[in-house]
Amino acid sequence: MHPRIVDTLKKNQLSITESRKKILEMFLQRKGALAHADIEQQSGEEFDRVTIYRTLQTFVEKGIIHSIPSADNSVRYALCKDDCSEGHHHDNHVHFMCDHCGTTYCLDHVSVPPVAIPPGFKVTQVDVVASGTCMKCQ
Repeated sequence: MHPRIVDTLKKNQLSITESRKKILEMFLQRKGALAHADIEQQSGEEFDRVTIYRTLQTFVEKGIIHSIPSADNSVRYALCKDDCSEGHHHDNHVHFMCDHCGTTYCLDHVSVPPVAIPPGFKVTQVDVVASGTCMKCQ
């Protein structure tokens, strides 16, 4: 088990359960993002759908992972940077989804451009998702 797992759970004042440890370990071992179905498949019958869903929601709320919308209306999740915290996500970067292998990458070095919003609107989140062919599939 990765030493960062227990530290992350403790830092976020979360109980250290088997499901949380295992799901967080999946994120630490994976370069790209994970969907609920990916986690369900990797964990086999170890955890039910509701446990996985609740764990993902808790991790998002605590700033451990962030959600990435996709064109097919599914959601993928990726690890946040260390400066994210409960209710304060700072993952203001572009995501890239490969049309061939389906991998979703966080492009941390590519910032989301400013979006001019009309007066009277308050932006809480801007998602920019690019798609195409990743380096591995070219």
